[in-house]
Amino acid sequence: MQRRSAIRNLTMAVGGLMSLPTWASGWTPESIGKVSTLSLSEEGTLAEIVETIIPETSTPGAKSLKVHQFAMRMINDCYGEAAQKGLKEGLATTDIASKLAHGKVFAEIEPAQRLELLKKLANSPDVATKQFVNMIKGLTIQGYQNSEYVMVNIQKYNMAPGFYHGCVPIAKAQGKMEKKTDR
Repeated sequence: MQRRSAIRNLTMAVGGLMSLPTWASGWTPESIGKVSTLSLSEEGTLAEIVETIIPETSTPGAKSLKVHQFAMRMINDCYGEAAQKGLKEGLATTDIASKLAHGKVFAEIEPAQRLELLKKLANSPDVATKQFVNMIKGLTIQGYQNSEYVMVNIQKYNMAPGFYHGCVPIAKAQGKMEKKTDR
């Protein structure tokens, strides 16, 4: 490597590191932008759908782990316009079907009725409704399995598995080596 290019690269790296604290401390939630294009009632319906898919038992449910926000973020950032439109239409279809079957919106009916309604929508002859339920179900499972609570408390995730224990007394290490060579 040439000296001039090394000095230039080092100067740029130091300048970038010096400006990082200024950049990182200057953001606000408003500057990041809105997470979702859904209304509060639509977001509430989505929260109840994910809670119906993975309800709270001895472990937290999908709603308390905010899996519905994960699903909204994934659909807004990673899926196309068709999926975003399908989300809004699917939430509206869910509320309409709930009103027809039970006289109330999805968020106001009992958990057993919610589960029954979601099963009915999953087996619907309408392809868009079926795709909506399958998409939300998949994102709910993905978001729940990748949540911090599940990774740490249920799956016992270690950031660095297989720790190196370098401070082992020599006598123990020699005894183990002698046993291996005796064979």
